[in-house]
Amino acid sequence: MTKREKSQSLFLNGYNCAQSVFAAFCDETGFDENTALKISSGFGGGMGRLREVCGAVSGMFMVVSMLYGYDEAGDDLVKMELYKKVQDIANRFRIENQTIICRELLQLEEENSDPTPGERTPEYYGHHACCVKAVGDAAEILEQFINENK
Repeated sequence: MTKREKSQSLFLNGYNCAQSVFAAFCDETGFDENTALKISSGFGGGMGRLREVCGAVSGMFMVVSMLYGYDEAGDDLVKMELYKKVQDIANRFRIENQTIICRELLQLEEENSDPTPGERTPEYYGHHACCVKAVGDAAEILEQFINENK
C-alpha cells in the first residue's frame, strides 16, 4: 500500500487529516501507530477545528520535524535548514491545492470554532472530498520529498 493509500484509508476510517498523514509515516518516524495517532489528534480540522493550517499539512510538518529537526537550542543552521524543508513541502502542497488553509480548502467563509466533529457519514465524505484529496496529496508530496532527501 502506498503512503497516499494508507493516509486516505486512515482518513476514510475516521481519523482526522493530521492523524492520517502522520500515522502513515510511522515506519519513517519510528513512532508506533497509537502514539502517532495521539500526538497528531489535536491538529485535525485546521488545528482543533479552528480551520487554520490544514491538518494534512501539519502532519507533513510533524514528519519532517521528526526526520530533520533539531533538539539543541541555538542550533540556528539546523533550524534554518528545517524551516526551508517545511516551506518547500508547504509550497508543493499549495501548488497542488492552491492553499494550505483548511477553511479555504473547504470553501468556508469563516473559521469554525465549534469543537464538535462532523459525523462521518457518506455526506460528510462527499462534502469533504477535498480532505481525502488533501490527505493523499500531502502523503505523496512527503514521500517524494523524503526520497529526494535520502
